[in-house]
Amino acid sequence: MAMTASDFPPPAQPRRAPMSLSAILLAGLHVGFASIRPLAQAVLKVLVRAVLKLLYRVELIGAENMPRPGTGAVVVVNHVSYLDGLLLAAFLPGRPTFAVHTRIAAAWWMKPVLPFFDAFPVDTTNPLSVKAMVGAVRECRTLVIFPEGRITVTGALMKVFAGPAIVADHTGAPIIPVRLDGPQYTMFSHMKGKARLRRFPKIRLTVMPPTRLDLEAATGARDRRALAAERLYTVMSEMMFATADTDRTLFQALLDARTTHGAKAAAVEDVKRAPLSYDRLIIGARLLAGTLKPMTTGGEAVGVMLPNANPAVAVFFALQSGGRVAAMLNYTAGPAHLLAACDAAQVKTIVTSRAFVEQAGLADAAARLEASGRRLVMLEDMAGRISPVTKAGALVAERFIGLVPRRKQNADAPAVILFTSGSEGLPKGVALTHRNLLANCAQVAARIDFNPTDRVLNALPIFHSFGLTGGTLLPLLNGVRTLLYPNPLHYGAVPAFAYDASATILFGSDTFLSGYARAAQSYDFYSLRYVFAGAEPVKAETRARFAEKFGLRILEGYGATECAPVIAVNTPMHFKAGTVGQVVPGIETRIEAVPGIDEGGRLYVRGPNVMAGYYLASAPGVLQAPEGGWHDTGDIVSLDDAGFVSIRGRAKRFAKIGGEMVSLGAAEGFAAALWPDTAHAVIARPDPRKGEELVLFTTQPGATPAVLLAWARTQGVAELMLPRIVRVLDAMPMLATGKTDYPALTGMAIDPLAQAA
Repeated sequence: MAMTASDFPPPAQPRRAPMSLSAILLAGLHVGFASIRPLAQAVLKVLVRAVLKLLYRVELIGAENMPRPGTGAVVVVNHVSYLDGLLLAAFLPGRPTFAVHTRIAAAWWMKPVLPFFDAFPVDTTNPLSVKAMVGAVRECRTLVIFPEGRITVTGALMKVFAGPAIVADHTGAPIIPVRLDGPQYTMFSHMKGKARLRRFPKIRLTVMPPTRLDLEAATGARDRRALAAERLYTVMSEMMFATADTDRTLFQALLDARTTHGAKAAAVEDVKRAPLSYDRLIIGARLLAGTLKPMTTGGEAVGVMLPNANPAVAVFFALQSGGRVAAMLNYTAGPAHLLAACDAAQVKTIVTSRAFVEQAGLADAAARLEASGRRLVMLEDMAGRISPVTKAGALVAERFIGLVPRRKQNADAPAVILFTSGSEGLPKGVALTHRNLLANCAQVAARIDFNPTDRVLNALPIFHSFGLTGGTLLPLLNGVRTLLYPNPLHYGAVPAFAYDASATILFGSDTFLSGYARAAQSYDFYSLRYVFAGAEPVKAETRARFAEKFGLRILEGYGATECAPVIAVNTPMHFKAGTVGQVVPGIETRIEAVPGIDEGGRLYVRGPNVMAGYYLASAPGVLQAPEGGWHDTGDIVSLDDAGFVSIRGRAKRFAKIGGEMVSLGAAEGFAAALWPDTAHAVIARPDPRKGEELVLFTTQPGATPAVLLAWARTQGVAELMLPRIVRVLDAMPMLATGKTDYPALTGMAIDPLAQAA
């Protein structure tokens, strides 16, 4: 297969590198290097390594994964700064050969670096140069290439070119991924104005084990190049995830975020528009932790019943600081579900707010919780117990001893208990560990570029896994300001808040996004870069509205509370409409056939983000771990050749009619195609003749089975796939997460009196 210039990064325009102590050092070392013998070069390499280690505390991990001298290999590295070449040359074992574009090699700031390694001048527009790269690897040389072709301006992976993968494919050589972390925070990066730069941040180089790419699925040269780029990007993103630090607690991750992004940087902000800095959030969390300590014990599950606001985040991290488990209660589910959730997780103490209980109409639920023997601790009372002297002492302690390492806690201990939505019965408590949550944050960060200049608007409740991990922890622990809005149903207010706060990233479900699209003014989302959707399928009408009204593409993902929650996601670089994206790094998948379903199968997943286990109301306090680490998602999915996941429906949302398997989701889709501006849900109920029958609930006025059947005939849809019973509702019953309340509809389908009620 012939290689072309498009397979390799284009020649970057040399930029004037900033001068600093390191640059002066390099310029001085360059004098006379051209005539120095290899032994002298080796000595100087040791000296430069010592200087860099002194300045940047450079740590090398996985050096044993580098190939032995005389072994051909392709080393691929993420490109984050002008220091990268020098760092790799000084710290990678042996004397690797660097592929450097001829124009870059001629730059003044590269000349001091070149004597440390074998520079391989490459002009990617010249086919002979490309062939020479293949020849170099076949000559058993270790070739180092930056697949992105440019220094990152986002801090994350950028576009990856196929060239290195094709060189490895042509030569049969292994690919060795290397992660550089830290240089992006130096003055030598392109992150000025986007990240907190420091003179001498700690730098880490991690060499991953060798891997090989399988390109046999490609049929032609063009397909092979496309597959090579895709597989190489996957290798690089898996490297980014594998080198992330998940062996810590959530509170330690918050402390690390303060160190990286600055104590005064804004961390979280709510509708009051008074942002909390990392320092204020951490000090507030420690003060609240001290207040809660006498009331609770280590490892105890403590309920949190608060809306999306700054105090809720402070309480959450207060529990993490004190070694407690935050049980995030769904206050919209009603008293019966709240009691069932507290029983399952053995919650004895609940932190809430007197003002919130009153404003949200939760007085009855609060009274029933107290009547069950549980203690409700009000934030107003907690604040009253913290004296000015205590506050001053906490401030001084944080300034002088706050950065001293605490006793290491177990990253595999439960950190959070979330409760399933109850869309298929009573809620179950899902225990997620610190590692689960940090792993899922790292999995998403390995695929999506964001930086501290972004602002994430999260109106999804933090008692929901999407709202907690994606909308709160992911940005907060990565230096991105988190904007919290308390009610996703305020369709007019949320877009106005996005406009006023200049939000750049929005999280939501289809129901909520559709509401925003109808209510928003066309310019409300002027600043948005990304819109991420989850929790329910995104309708074509919602996509069209966002594209036409705001010029935005919705990036749909897929997850489960049990997976913390993200399993797959579409990204700006890898997107396919109608799918939920590609599986994130670190997750194993298994698809098992389901009798009666020809396309797809039941999805099982295993990985570091999969829960520690369930807490059930039938066995309070007993953690039931997933067998073998595998979680049964209960979803019927299919995977295409590029690895994109398509959701076919819930296993429980298939009906067997006359011996045929019929998808309830597909039936809902037919109704949506006919009546796109209203809501629809299909329920299966027992039928003595056919086994089951379909009931369509819709908000479409005048909807009848005859109209639906007439439309289906024009579309070639089999009558078996259509509901024969249609019931019109004024409004579709919804859960707080934006999902349809199927248990309520099931009751209506079986008992007509329930609908009347």
